[in-house]
Amino acid sequence: MAYLTDLEIAQKCELQPIYKIAEKAGIDEKFVEPYGKYKAKIDFSAASGKDKNGKLILVTAITPTPAGEGKTTTTIGLADGLSRIGKKVTVALREPSLGPVFGVKGGAAGGGYAQVVPMEDINLHFTGDFHAIGAANNLLAAMLDNHIQQGNSLGIDVRKITWRRCVDMNDRQLRFIVDGMGGKANGVPREDGYDITVASEIMAVFCLSNSIADLKARLSRIIVGYTYDDKPVTAADLKAVGAMTALLKDALKPNLVQTLEGTPAFVHGGPFANIAHGCNSVQATKLALKLADYTVTEAGFGADLGAEKFLDIKCRAARLKPDAVVIVATVRALKMHGGLAKTELSNEDLGALEKGIPNLLRHVSNIKNVYGLPCVVAVNRFPTDTDKEIEFIIAKCKELGVNVRLSTVWAEGGKGGEELAAEVVRLCEEEKGDFRFSYELDMSIKEKIEAVVKKIYGGKDITVMPAAQKQIEQLEKLGFGKLPVCIAKTQYSFSDDPKLLGAPENFTVTVKNVKVSAGAGFIVVLTGDILTMPGLPKSPAAERIDVDDDGTIHGLF
Repeated sequence: MAYLTDLEIAQKCELQPIYKIAEKAGIDEKFVEPYGKYKAKIDFSAASGKDKNGKLILVTAITPTPAGEGKTTTTIGLADGLSRIGKKVTVALREPSLGPVFGVKGGAAGGGYAQVVPMEDINLHFTGDFHAIGAANNLLAAMLDNHIQQGNSLGIDVRKITWRRCVDMNDRQLRFIVDGMGGKANGVPREDGYDITVASEIMAVFCLSNSIADLKARLSRIIVGYTYDDKPVTAADLKAVGAMTALLKDALKPNLVQTLEGTPAFVHGGPFANIAHGCNSVQATKLALKLADYTVTEAGFGADLGAEKFLDIKCRAARLKPDAVVIVATVRALKMHGGLAKTELSNEDLGALEKGIPNLLRHVSNIKNVYGLPCVVAVNRFPTDTDKEIEFIIAKCKELGVNVRLSTVWAEGGKGGEELAAEVVRLCEEEKGDFRFSYELDMSIKEKIEAVVKKIYGGKDITVMPAAQKQIEQLEKLGFGKLPVCIAKTQYSFSDDPKLLGAPENFTVTVKNVKVSAGAGFIVVLTGDILTMPGLPKSPAAERIDVDDDGTIHGLF
């Protein structure tokens, strides 16, 4: 049987005009700024007079594997499922980055019959938000180097510049460069480098800002480097904030699109969760909450990354409190965590499942016991999953007091998410959570890192390298010690070693580098061999993308 690709399903969908979707969400036409027929920016004033928030549902997942989990697909299918059982729903998602679209991972618009559309637009240029963020980042870089070229009145030490340029593409060639070459007229020679746009602090600032005023305040605090006597130099010192805000003011308005079933979807902002905080914008989430009884959102990668940062960083900054959490898993991925090869995942193997299920159970325990939130496990069911394997997962989760619901949204859309939707409604109505953070802000930077590693990752301890220890001491001396921590680590393991699958124990996380994102309002902690500029694989997805003579795109996924 030949299945339609995600792109073919999306292209066959009859989209509703964006004004109809806005009307369904309760947005007055005067607040809609259309970008073509099927996508729009929504003015901040659209929620004026709407004081009550709906229920906030966070969708997260087990530790990712090459077998796939389907977190975004489940998020969208759950929203459509809630709509089908009579709830007024919005969904809030991150925007895809072009790096993964052309690399290995592909886009981030869902899959099968649970997608946000227009899929091609969302996965490519969309409304230009990422271009605006990259331009603001690079304007600051240009003004920094120009200041040095024009006399360097601030006394910036070129060996202590921390601000890097960015581009929204996987390009390892740009990780480390030397620029300013070619003589005095062409700048001051120095070592430099690029990050991918989603790793830029501007992206984090953009996603955590509550308003234009808050955006300007955060931009002004960004530290770009240090003087010869180790004093921080900010974007405000370089007089760059006004121009950067001018580039970002329109991008800051949330984007409205729709699911395949016509559920209003806000797709806005997109920091990676392994190298940044992994959540869509505060603006989009808050607007979505004002417009619906239920807002379904997701956080990147596994719950140790995206959910931890959603709860400890975003919820703290935006004063949000989730009402329920959905943890997505697949039988296939759990068997892979149990040591089964990808080629053998279609075979029933309760032994491998038993070895791999501790990964799911640790994530469940963290959400329920560390954060105090009610949760449900959504098993994204594949045709090869056997009843015995499903029953095994149900029994193990029941021991933790958590229910399991099967999800078939990839094949059936919202209909396949109705059982999950009903359980989410039950959790919101019957099981009131006691939400708490995994650490307190008055702890030291090192204590906060230790809290996440021990409570969330299940590790034994941390090793702080000498350079990182010196950085921690400097940041605490500068007054940044009370900020939350944003830990950059591999997405493939609870540990900082991508080869340690399942739920490893007695491991130590190595802290290699610590820096402040003063504008975003968190401390970035770099562990393992994490890269802020990914590279393309041997056979990138870009090789299989093409366009017909009539403009129809093929090969996106």
